[in-house]
Formats: sequence, C-alpha cells, structure tokens
Amino acid sequence: MARPTDVRPTAAALFFLPVATRVPLKFGTETLTHVTCARVCVTVTDNEGNSADGWGETPLSVQWVWPSATSYDERHAALQAFCKTLTGEWLDQDAPGHPIEFGQAFIETNLPWLLKTFNETHRAQQEPMPLLAALVCTSAFDIATHDAFGQLHDVPIYQTYNSDYMTHDLSTMLEPAEDSDVSFETKYPDDFLASQRPDALLAWHLVGGLDPLDLSELQGDEPDDGYPITLTDWIKRDGLRCLKIKLRGNDALWDYDRLVKVGRIAIQHDVDWLTTDFNCTVTDPIYVNTILDRLRDEHPRTHGMILYVEQPFPYDLEQHRIDVHSVSARKPLFMDESAHDWELVKLGRSLGWTGVALKTCKTQTGAILSLCWAKAHGMTLMVQDLTNPMLAMIPHVLLAAHAGTIMGVETNAMQFYPDASREEEKVHPGLYKRRGGQLKLDTIDGPGFGYRVEEIGRELPEIVAK
Repeated sequence: MARPTDVRPTAAALFFLPVATRVPLKFGTETLTHVTCARVCVTVTDNEGNSADGWGETPLSVQWVWPSATSYDERHAALQAFCKTLTGEWLDQDAPGHPIEFGQAFIETNLPWLLKTFNETHRAQQEPMPLLAALVCTSAFDIATHDAFGQLHDVPIYQTYNSDYMTHDLSTMLEPAEDSDVSFETKYPDDFLASQRPDALLAWHLVGGLDPLDLSELQGDEPDDGYPITLTDWIKRDGLRCLKIKLRGNDALWDYDRLVKVGRIAIQHDVDWLTTDFNCTVTDPIYVNTILDRLRDEHPRTHGMILYVEQPFPYDLEQHRIDVHSVSARKPLFMDESAHDWELVKLGRSLGWTGVALKTCKTQTGAILSLCWAKAHGMTLMVQDLTNPMLAMIPHVLLAAHAGTIMGVETNAMQFYPDASREEEKVHPGLYKRRGGQLKLDTIDGPGFGYRVEEIGRELPEIVAK
C-alpha cells in the first residue's frame, strides 16, 4: 500500500574527485597512492511532485574492491564507466517507496543483471569486474537517495527506518537462519539500532604494512608536511587507544614479528586494544591459529589486547567455504570483504564467523539489512573504513554510532589524505581530527545525513554523467 512519504529517484548527477595520498597504503599485494572519489547527487520526488536533492560519496578503492594482476588503470576505468552507467540505471525503479525498500530490490534484481551486461560489453577481453566493485559504485547512489529522502521529509535519515516511513517489515527482505528461532515479522531496522546516538566514538588507527613504527624505521623519503609519520607520533598526537594492524597473510614470520613490535609500542603508550587484518590472503585457518597461539604463549599481554580478527580468508565465501570455527574459538572473527549482503552473513555464520564488519561503501541499504540480520542472530558488529574522506566520512561514522559496535569506529583518512577534507573539516572540526582517541559527531545535524552541505565551501568539478 502506497504511503504519502514514498519517493522515487528522478534525477542523478555524477562527479569524480581525485585524491592523492601523502603516504602509501598497502592492500594485500597492492599499494594505494591515489584514489578517485565518486560523488553523486540524487533527486527524489514523492507522489505529490515534491522533490529534494541528496548527496552520496565513496572512494573507488580499486585495490580493495578488485584485487587483480590486471593493470590499475584498466580496473579504475571500468569502475568509472560503471558509475556512469548507474547514473541512468539508478532511476529505473519499479515502484516508489522508502530507499531501503527499492534499494534492496535494485541490489538484488537490477544490479546482478547490470553487472553481467556490463562485463559482457565492456570487459570482453579482460577479467570480469567483481560484485564488490559494483556494490561500491552503487553505494554513492544509494547513500545519496537515503540523504534525499531525509531532506524531503526534513528528518534525520535514521529516524525513518521504522513503520512510520516503511511500508514493509524486515520479513519481506530477510530470512532467518534455519537453526534459529529468529523472526523478522513486525520488525523494522529501528528495532536493531542504538536507541540514542552518541556524540563521540573511539577511533581506530590503521597501522599499514608500509607504515614506520618508530624512528628506526624511517627511510628518509617521508613527507615533511606537519603530520605525524611514525606510529608512536600518531599515538602521542591523537591520544590513540585502538590500533588495527595490517598483516600480509602469506608470510607468517613477518606477520608475527609485526604483531610483537606493534604490541610492544601499544603497551608502552597505554593503547587499550588491537585488531589484526589479513586482507583475505590466508587460505588455511592453521596459519592464523599458529600465530595467535604463539602470541598467547610468548606475549600474553599483546594477545589479550587483540579484540577481534578481521577477514583472513578469501572474500568469495561461496567459492571458499572454509570452516573457521577453530579461529573463532580463539578470538572473535569478523567478516569484512565477504559480507556483501545479509545472505553471505548468513553463510558466514554457518561456517563459524562470529562478527560482521559493516561498510557504507557496500551501500547504506545493504549495511542496514546486514546489521539487522547479524544482531538478530547474536553476531557482533564493527564498522570499518575505506579511508573515507570528505562527505563519505559522515554516513560512515553515523552507521557506527547507530549500530552499537564492539568498539568505536575505524577512521584513517586523516592518516593518508588529511588535506582532502579541509573544507568539510571547517564545518565538522571534531570529525576529521582525532583527539583524545576519539571522533566528535556533535556537529552532524539536520535532515538526511546532516552533512550541512550548504555550509561546506567545496567547489565541485564538472558533472561527468547525468
């Protein structure tokens, strides 16, 4: 039954914003030195003809969404081309509704067909673009639509995830695990979100595989730009209490040594928590178990500081159905790249994964639905960063604030390209600088995602698709 609040997207515009890193960021076997952010403006219109614009943005992080031996330039061009295709296709929604309702329909029905067609016509001589890459492109459009919905109804978007604005409950979108007594009947996302949004979150700092830990590791070619270089300097300046450690996943001695070194620095500087990120490069649970067990025996305090382990295994969960119960028996084990949607979260739970690392770059709609499914089944949540600068930062931290994560939120754009967000920082100073180990969200205010775009003096490049 139609609601007066229902909308449909009626226009879209796409912009590309290039960003260069101040220091390199290693992803598995590849290194990121620059990125293109896709920024999208979507117009939604209700049944009475009232319209509003909303904004969405995501980094097209090629190395993360599409690990491959194919050249960066070819993969990057494919992601940009897919974004241009989406500019028209996003408007092809069957029926008006809430952004979660038609967003889920698009992701489940339109997107697989669109990706298949795109790969057949654009990548005939190359490897096909994966679903994760397509989701990241789609996320900018999806996020913008959520923002526009809130703008039209003059309400923060998280106050619309309920029966006042949604026609259908979660039972029409989610299916519980067969071994559970969970029911989604009469349940809406609001039933699984934090009752009150905090105005501050603990910030996780990323310790990249190429990051110098202390002065002894400096090479002499580091930037002299006023920002910290070594891990110890970052901890001192930002008051960090949580560190996420990037590991290789194919060099056990290096990984173990890295954990020991970071753990030693963390203990010296009163850091509370660590987590490990193997970036999908491990193929056997024994690899992770051996490192964790040795750390437990030789460095028990560092082992005790590890709050959870993130995505050691290949992200294509359906192809690599690895039983991971032995890892999750040692530490909470979080899906990241594998958690494309709630159905893969469901599969992951059956294989032994105990938590989900959500990302807005896999769409706001998908993140909210995965959150609901995971929480209903007793899984723990985290919100991980895609090195989100500028506007992309705001939906990212709002998801963490409303999700009720295991501990704060990962945030690392200020490490790798802090100057990219200077205009946004003028309006949200506590969001783009970490102080006392925290981010401040108190300036995020107003309808939609509370960007306060009209106050941000950013000049946009020319529209590339409309």
